[in-house]
Amino acid sequence: MPHARTHPALEGSLEDLYRRPGFMIRRAHQIAVAIFLEEARESRITTTQYGVLVILRRRPGIDQNTLGRLLGLDRSTAGLVVRKLAERELIARAMGAGDLRRRELRLTPAGVALLGRVSKDARRAQQRLLSPLPARERARFLDLLSRLTEAFNRTTRVPVDYAAGIGRR
Repeated sequence: MPHARTHPALEGSLEDLYRRPGFMIRRAHQIAVAIFLEEARESRITTTQYGVLVILRRRPGIDQNTLGRLLGLDRSTAGLVVRKLAERELIARAMGAGDLRRRELRLTPAGVALLGRVSKDARRAQQRLLSPLPARERARFLDLLSRLTEAFNRTTRVPVDYAAGIGRR
């Protein structure tokens, strides 16, 4: 059997791949989601569902389109997440007062209770995720991520409406 020859470009270190910002950001996201799911395993809730619950706690009565803009979700993903949370009776959908086509979203009492429990899990997950960094570097790391995401936000397929999210308390 002839000796198989390998191509020199296929051999060696993969550091050039592993040091690419996109690769590291994707990998960090996978790790962040895994840590959240581990911490919140009893609630059977995803990071996106958690984000929806947080937004509805702070912006009760918004519609699905506004929810999508505040979380950076396209219409179909927002619809799927809302449907799943409604099926679990964690959120309620009601006809809008001025527009019968508009569905206002609100947390149910079960949603409020779950959010209270999961918020503690989310804080633990965030602490775990940032734990490899010295305390003095954590804020800097988050500032750098914020600068990166805000710089390119408007160029993405589904930008986050940060102004609407931060402007109201």
